[in-house]
Amino acid sequence: MPCLLLFRMAHHTIKSSYAKLVARLNQFPQGATPSDLLYKILAMLFSEQEAELVAALPIKSFTAETASKRWKHDLATTQKMLDELASRAILLDTEQQGQTIYTLPPPMAGFFEFSLMRVRQDIDQQLLSELFYQYLNVEEDFIKALFTDGETQLGRVFVQEAVLTNDQALHVLDYERATEVIKTASHIAVGVCYCRHKMQHLGRACQAPMEICMTFGTVASSLIRHDVARQVDVAEGLDLLHTAYDYNLVQFGENVRKEVSFICNCCGCCCEAMIAARRFGMLHPVHTTNFLPQVKRKTCTGCGKCVVICPAEAMTLISANDPHHPNKKIAKVNEDLCLGCGVCVKPCPTNSIRLESRPQRVLTPLNTTHRAVVMAIERGMLQNLIFDNQALLSHRAMAAILGVILKLPPIKQAMASKQMKSRYLETLITRLKI
Repeated sequence: MPCLLLFRMAHHTIKSSYAKLVARLNQFPQGATPSDLLYKILAMLFSEQEAELVAALPIKSFTAETASKRWKHDLATTQKMLDELASRAILLDTEQQGQTIYTLPPPMAGFFEFSLMRVRQDIDQQLLSELFYQYLNVEEDFIKALFTDGETQLGRVFVQEAVLTNDQALHVLDYERATEVIKTASHIAVGVCYCRHKMQHLGRACQAPMEICMTFGTVASSLIRHDVARQVDVAEGLDLLHTAYDYNLVQFGENVRKEVSFICNCCGCCCEAMIAARRFGMLHPVHTTNFLPQVKRKTCTGCGKCVVICPAEAMTLISANDPHHPNKKIAKVNEDLCLGCGVCVKPCPTNSIRLESRPQRVLTPLNTTHRAVVMAIERGMLQNLIFDNQALLSHRAMAAILGVILKLPPIKQAMASKQMKSRYLETLITRLKI
């Protein structure tokens, strides 16, 4: 009986450590829905001690000195622990003015993907892939919350520039071009596609290239430094993009205008964002491009190639209502589901599909901080970003007051969200770092 009691106490302590970590992850808008599967995933990626320590880290970027105070460890020990976590891409580390700054990324897009962006022997990637598949593809709560809570989402689609006419290309802004992201990034890295790697372990991967998903800037710098991803130059980055075009992959990237940190090249069968687009299309889980395909009824033959290739299942075949050809079909676009990627244009054998501008432009947050703030407002979590140090009594009191304000009716919250997307706020956001 005493041994059984000790076992139960130890199990409770371990579960408590990971529960604290889950609570910490869910202080950020891109959290992780609690689940037994989530605890198993975290237990593979974090030791019990690491879970306890990471649970105490700030939401905003921090230094080793800050972590040392929170952990109540000496600076040398803290630095060693932080560097170990960064080597496994649990933390991201960057250099700012000669000082190392650490950030705990969200699970997605973050340390979930990083765990499978390379082949590694320190964890069982087969088992981890099976757990990820069950948590993301079978259980629905996490992926639904990640992609459908709120109006502002994690990612957006980039239009395939190769299918634009010269006239259309003139109206595409720089931040809407994947090529411009590649050309202007301070660092470019390529890693194994997390989604296809996961599916490969399950025997379900397609034939699309594996080493093709890109990260940029400070995120890429950290992943390169710890051999999680491979550094490439602009020329190779552009080549990889054109390879993605050849395989009809969709460019799904960070939903910001400045300092885009990732662009994944997604297939419809393996990739989480495309699966979410099909599962929850009417809830708009992914921000679209500013284009929609238009079908020329007179020349469309109803061959169905666009239907097969569309990753969001936004293309269908309908009757042409032609009395002379009663069996004739033509393609039709469901505009509520369409991502505007342009993948359907190139394979059309009669050039019957053309991209046209959407009647209303899609709003894209300025940068990562801007997006995080807007997402937090929409999800009633802004107090977590503002009052990061929950240990202070005054902060807890203010957070409680702000929490009440954030429970206003949806219409008022929507108004606040639109205000937070204003240029007035952008001037403030440029002075903040999250």
